[in-house]
Amino acid sequence: MLIALIQTTSSDDPRENLARISARIREAANDGATFILTPEVSNCVSMSRSHQEQILQLEADDLSLSGYRALAGELGVWLLIGSLALKTGDVDGRFANRSFLIDPSGEIVARYDKIHMFDVDVNKDETYRESDGYRPGAKAVVAPTPFGDLGLSICYDLRFAYLYRALAQAGAEILTVPAAFSPVTGKAHWESLLRARAIETGCYVLAPAQTGQHSAGRGKERQTYGHSLVISPWGEVLADGGTEERTVLVEIDRSEVAQARRKIAALCHDREFEGP
Repeated sequence: MLIALIQTTSSDDPRENLARISARIREAANDGATFILTPEVSNCVSMSRSHQEQILQLEADDLSLSGYRALAGELGVWLLIGSLALKTGDVDGRFANRSFLIDPSGEIVARYDKIHMFDVDVNKDETYRESDGYRPGAKAVVAPTPFGDLGLSICYDLRFAYLYRALAQAGAEILTVPAAFSPVTGKAHWESLLRARAIETGCYVLAPAQTGQHSAGRGKERQTYGHSLVISPWGEVLADGGTEERTVLVEIDRSEVAQARRKIAALCHDREFEGP
């Protein structure tokens, strides 16, 4: 099957992002893609909590989600909206970083809230406290599709191998890792971690990414690493999106998953042990 990863540079304007990404989805569908994926925070890349509070919406009211659902139904394609930043109505005011799988009729068939929050000090100029603005999810999700079961994750989840092993052992054959990775950690770790997750699980890994300098109407602008990647179940890089805005088109073959797992059946070789 032909898949498409949308690599884009989202701003902090949800309407603008919806229009730009929707046009790219249409192009990918016209090129024959039947499963199309967008990056993390496709609707709004913003470092300003006050701007997010003003511009973000609840899931039921979100213009991006309703737009993408209508588009999937019109085009008859599967969409993985890597994530949307959404209000939650929580007492503490924190948002959700939520991924959506939408089927060709426009129905939402799976939701996943990012579990691991990016609270790090990369260097003196680059620090993040995602948990200040976003609440963490608490449930891993595997979603069945006609082309294989999907294990959903988002960005910083990538560093927690136990999540992906659990997804694969629960039936996932394809792992989705939409991201807005930082340039520093991206250069150091992005490809290595994605390849490791594929090798450990015998899954395809599909990682659509934000890229470049993100314009901001309010607050500090952010940079992201790009390099949307498709990794085979054997750990090979099948496509690399580089750093420009583009659509990555790749053919994948579900039988490659079974073949990789026959060669190395590591998912079946867990052992109990004591310590440390």
